[in-house]
Amino acid sequence: MTHIEAGVGRIVLDAHGTDAIFTELSYAYPLKLLSPRLHQPKVAVVYVLSYGGGLVGGDQVDLSIEVQKDAILVVFTQGTTKVFKARPGRRPMARADTLLDPTVTRQRMHVSVPVNGGLFLLPEPVTCFRSAIYHQLQTIHLSTSASLVLLDWFTSGRVSLGEEWVFERYYSLNEVFVDGRRIARDATLLEAQSVSTVSKGLPHRALAERMSPYSCYATILLYGPHTLRIRDQLSAASQSTTIFKQMSRPNLLWSFSSLCGENGAILRVAALTLEDVRNWLKVALQGLEEVVGQDIYRKALG
Repeated sequence: MTHIEAGVGRIVLDAHGTDAIFTELSYAYPLKLLSPRLHQPKVAVVYVLSYGGGLVGGDQVDLSIEVQKDAILVVFTQGTTKVFKARPGRRPMARADTLLDPTVTRQRMHVSVPVNGGLFLLPEPVTCFRSAIYHQLQTIHLSTSASLVLLDWFTSGRVSLGEEWVFERYYSLNEVFVDGRRIARDATLLEAQSVSTVSKGLPHRALAERMSPYSCYATILLYGPHTLRIRDQLSAASQSTTIFKQMSRPNLLWSFSSLCGENGAILRVAALTLEDVRNWLKVALQGLEEVVGQDIYRKALG
């Protein structure tokens, strides 16, 4: 049996007739992959889990995904991705040969989707606890006829414990390539100490002050034929929206931008609560129900 390094996983999904079959589904602690049986033609689901209910500083997760011709893979997580600075009795699972900072939690994903394949990456949001440092890198390679929905979202922290925007750093980078050409590069960097503010000699503003009043932010990358209906509806809704000055900030803000000259778009959402974002996305992405089926779609944003 081939040895798998800590935190490494690999998923290969193929379509045979109307069946979606995993030709490889491997993983090593602290990563865990589960795939329930489905009856939706050419569609499969994988849950990406972590043992112990979350990740700690020093944990590294590297997940590789290949979705072959005509197959569609839906990726979920079970609950929010919790990121701890440290947890008593829990050792980080960094690989022995790494020289990386042991205080940083890292997740990397590399995805390949060829002709007519589809990947719908619909995890629960990332929630960073006090003083946590989290880095996430996701690289997606598509063919022109492939489809992608990539949901990348995060919350302010454990609101019930008064931990709002008290993590040390959150960094997320998403890159999408079509036939080898990069069409999107979207990065988010949040730090407790604003380097740009310090360098310009401006007064320090806490992260909570900079992000207020919203506690949940989401970015959604859409590409390909399976997202056409969603993009058309969101584009029409965006163009019909009237912009005017308001006395107070709304509960939810959203924007829609087409990728210039491409079969894709970027959607951004910010809201006072996680549930506000979730409920809005349920409606905005409802076109996916036609592709993955009602039961799977209800699990996605239920």
